[in-house]
This record gives sequence, structure tokens and C-alpha cells, in this order.
Amino acid sequence: MTAPHFQIDPLLAPTTHGFFGRQGGVSDGLYSSLNIGLGSNDEIEKIIINRRRVASCLNAQNLVTGYQTHSNKVAEVFAPDDKPDADALFTKEKGIALGVLSADCVPVLICGSIGGDKTDIVATAHAGWKGAAAGIIENLVAKLKTEQAQPDSLKAVIGPAISQKAYQVGRDVFNQVVAVDPSAKNLFLPVKESDKFLFNLPAFVQSRIKAAGIKHVSNLDICTYLNPDEYFSYRRTTHQKESDYGRQVSAITLT
Repeated sequence: MTAPHFQIDPLLAPTTHGFFGRQGGVSDGLYSSLNIGLGSNDEIEKIIINRRRVASCLNAQNLVTGYQTHSNKVAEVFAPDDKPDADALFTKEKGIALGVLSADCVPVLICGSIGGDKTDIVATAHAGWKGAAAGIIENLVAKLKTEQAQPDSLKAVIGPAISQKAYQVGRDVFNQVVAVDPSAKNLFLPVKESDKFLFNLPAFVQSRIKAAGIKHVSNLDICTYLNPDEYFSYRRTTHQKESDYGRQVSAITLT
């Protein structure tokens, strides 16, 4: 079995992290092969093995992911067996891989320093359009600052997510996003002869990261929808009328 492959971003270096795809796990069928999503209908034993593989890649005791509901909730993780009910997580504990599950929504990894130059706080955020519009990024960054993270030390990287060319949305999404940020109307391309738009979700999330005060931001610019061999995609699954879908993970660890 191929070992899990993952991307890293120099901006987060030397903090241990990885943006994982769907390769290198033990799941099969629709979930082939590194399915991390406990919310899928995959065999739980295989998901657990996959999650252990990710933790091992990041030299962590365990992979901790939140119960994601497109909310703006933020939770601190204290132990490897925590099961937080939140879409954004942060920790100051070593040896815990904080993960964010995704299958088109935008995964964000963040690191920063509370004292000195050493990274001593890390965070993740799951940002679909609902969570991003509801303030998941702003809430997370505010919490990190409350924990005394130095604002200039914070660095954020956007992982694989659905691209604008693959993400068609309706007028309802346009109205709700623009109500939050009027300048975001520039991130919607009208689809001819319809009341639909192509929405640049990663760019919207990036704008929220910068608005929250993080100056150092990077984007892997990888589309989950257009890379079926490498990434799971909820929207692609829907278009292909498949019964379920897997989730990949992006994770970061303090070591």
C-alpha cells in the first residue's frame, strides 16, 4: 500500500503539517483510499487505520478533528482523545495533530507564536461559504489573539478546495456573502442566461483571513473537483449521482 502523500507549504515551515489527498489509505470503492471522514458510510475500522496513518506521518499521538457543521464555533483541544464540536480548533499542546476534514470546502491551517519566535500555537478552520460568511475565520483569529498569539506571527495557508470554475451557486449564496462583504461581489462571475454565478470560495476565505488581521497568507490553489484521482469532492459526487463520498484531511502538529 502506498504511503499517504501530502503537500506542505513553506510558509508554515518548520511547523509539522500536511495537506493530504485521497491516496495512501486502506479504504476502497467510493472511499478509495485515504478516507478520513467518520461521517461517511465507510467501514469504521478502515477510517481508524487511515487516521492513524495521518497521525504517524505528522509524528503525532492522534489525529483530532471537530464535529463540523458549517458553524462559526471555535474550540481548544487539550488532549489526544478530545472530540470537539466545532469547525475551528486550536491547541498549545505538543504531539496532537489538529485536522480539518474537507471535500470541497476550504481547509485552513494556521500557526503562530505566543512568546518569542518559536511556534507554540496551531489552529485549523473548516470554511465553506456558510461558515466563512458566519465568521468562522474571524472568531478563530480573535480567540488566538485572546490566547496571546502575536498578531504578526500568525501565518495561514489555504489547502485544496473547489475552484471558481467548478463552483456554481445561486442568488441566495450571492446575497448572503455580499451582505457580509460588499466587495465580495467581484468574486462572483454571472453564468449566462441564468440566475447563477461561479463563486471563488477560496478567494473569499482568503479575504476573511486578511480582514481578520493575518498578514502572511498562502493558497495551494488546488481544485478538489477537477482532480478526481487525488481528492474527494462532494459536488463531483453529487453530479455523478454517487451514494456517498470520502473526506480528505489537512492537519498541523506542534512537536
